[in-house]
Amino acid sequence: MKKTKQRTNKVNYNENISFPVGTALAVEKYGEKLCFDHLFSKFKQRGVPLEGLVKALISYKLSENLSLTRGSNWINRCEVLEEFGLKSFEQKTLYRAIETIGEHYQEIILDLQDVIFSQYDFIHTDVNMDWSSLILWGDKASLGKYGYSRDHRPDKKQVMFGITELRKPINIPIGLTIAKGNLNDQTHFQTTFNQVRNNLKNNSMIIFDKGANGKDNLNSIIASKMQFLTAKKLNASDDKLIKKFWDLKPLEIDKDEGVCGFKQEFPTRTNYFFFSKKLKTENLASSL
Repeated sequence: MKKTKQRTNKVNYNENISFPVGTALAVEKYGEKLCFDHLFSKFKQRGVPLEGLVKALISYKLSENLSLTRGSNWINRCEVLEEFGLKSFEQKTLYRAIETIGEHYQEIILDLQDVIFSQYDFIHTDVNMDWSSLILWGDKASLGKYGYSRDHRPDKKQVMFGITELRKPINIPIGLTIAKGNLNDQTHFQTTFNQVRNNLKNNSMIIFDKGANGKDNLNSIIASKMQFLTAKKLNASDDKLIKKFWDLKPLEIDKDEGVCGFKQEFPTRTNYFFFSKKLKTENLASSL
């Protein structure tokens, strides 16, 4: 059929509104599965149920993810209010709800962990842990401190956060810790590890980068009857080993990538030293 009518190149405004109901239904489904009613009913929220606000806010962040001011306006539409069983509310009500969640976030996360681990029989409980920072554009946050900025903004205060996820093939986040912006990863490690350790099985592998690698942290993992994998902070004795790397007759590990290495064993740990021809070539090329 021959097309005879062109589409308009201008969208005319009308009073119709819409929101992605599929996202809202998904949030409702998993809110029920994760027992949001139990998680949030214990925290009093005058007038507006906290559970409904949380689900509406999650839907908003998954849909548009703009400011909280816009979030309040987005939720305060009759269709959205009806979907989440809410009545119209003032913007400060949403701020108060978020403040309540922040004050009790550790308890909420621990309750979520209990629900998740009671519903799923995971094939392992090996975890990845990592720490990073978020810069602050305001100056009212009590946790805001000047520290090492991953965003390359040392002029801004920041807050630190730590994330724990069950490693592949599960890849589900199970932990979140928030700390002052000047806290280093080595100190932050204990808070992040303690938040999840009770739900991890014996011999679970704790994987993290060398920023959190310290004697106390490694001993804490071993005392919990778990294992660790982390990047090593090299010292003078390591430098001597690396200098005679080829004399130690390293084993070929990956012929295609040109990877070979050897290991150094101790009673409570094993150090692995690797050489990658491909990585060497890439690093040399990037430095030119």
